[in-house]
Amino acid sequence: MTKSAMKYIFYLGLYLIAPILGKSQSLPNEDIVNYINQYADIAINEMVRTGVPASIKIAQGILETQAGKSKLVLESNNHFGIKCKSNWDGPKVYHDDDAQGECFRKYKDANSSYKDHSDFLKLQPRYASLFELDADDYKGWAWGLKKAGYATNPIYAETLIKFIEEYQLNNLNDYAEDEEQEKYDISEYIEEITKNGLTPSTGNTNTSSSSVNKNISYPEDVFKINSIKVMYAPAGTSLLAIAKKYKIALPKLLMYNELPKTSSILKKSELVFLQPKKSVGNKSIHRVKRNESLRDISQHEGIKLSSLLQYNQLKANSKLKVGQKLNLKPMKGSSSKQSVNSSKKKKSTSKKKTRKK
Repeated sequence: MTKSAMKYIFYLGLYLIAPILGKSQSLPNEDIVNYINQYADIAINEMVRTGVPASIKIAQGILETQAGKSKLVLESNNHFGIKCKSNWDGPKVYHDDDAQGECFRKYKDANSSYKDHSDFLKLQPRYASLFELDADDYKGWAWGLKKAGYATNPIYAETLIKFIEEYQLNNLNDYAEDEEQEKYDISEYIEEITKNGLTPSTGNTNTSSSSVNKNISYPEDVFKINSIKVMYAPAGTSLLAIAKKYKIALPKLLMYNELPKTSSILKKSELVFLQPKKSVGNKSIHRVKRNESLRDISQHEGIKLSSLLQYNQLKANSKLKVGQKLNLKPMKGSSSKQSVNSSKKKKSTSKKKTRKK
């Protein structure tokens, strides 16, 4: 039996057993979480550069490398099982796959492998239709890769879909904006997928460079969210005490944080803004988490609740769904953007009129 066949049997078993175990008993695997944590930055940057969804890229990497543990990736930094083909003139390694001793591309590092994978998909006509899909259409991408002949694994698409859904990999797509970054803060995402614990990793895993922070810890002093001064206060903290400490009138503090005028103490531990929140977020999208309210999101992102409602055409009592995407900025050409601009014009006009008087 070839190593390729053994890999397919392993993932077939994983795919068939998971429904029997049930979601409540299924814990994320430490190797997979470590793989995501280690390579998400590269995947997100490649999404910015080429449009290949970070979710698909990470899911393929997990599958092709057995979460970074396969012999092929350890010997060649080849994260996507790309074979040499006739147009490859770079370093090579030979590995048993569908046949014995097949030629695979070798890379100097993971970044080179991720970049070559993007170009491999982008430049070949048989994958062109994938780039017409929405980046969050992970099922379309998974089945499209299988249909285009990316892999011979009979359950390739199903396995990618399973990884994306179990590890909420589509959330990584939200980090891809206009420019590449050296490092993305995905700590909240990692916390979300590991909140119920981890299964033991297989083999010895060095987690020193990719440790998982399962709890959000805020600085003890004042820090900034969306370039606005904020602090974190425990439940029971006096709002008047905060106002006095930072020399802010209590009514203003309540207004900044959109709290009722009669509020005196914090009913729960939360962020307290010491300056007015902004009309736009510092990223484009927020994906709703379990038990999150619109005000929670407003506080977490440092954006006015009224703006959040306006950009998403919601009401204050609107019900949210876990995973729902909320706009933190007005959509291009939207009425929201026009209304923001018009309000600025009104303010400017009123100032001019005041000056004339």
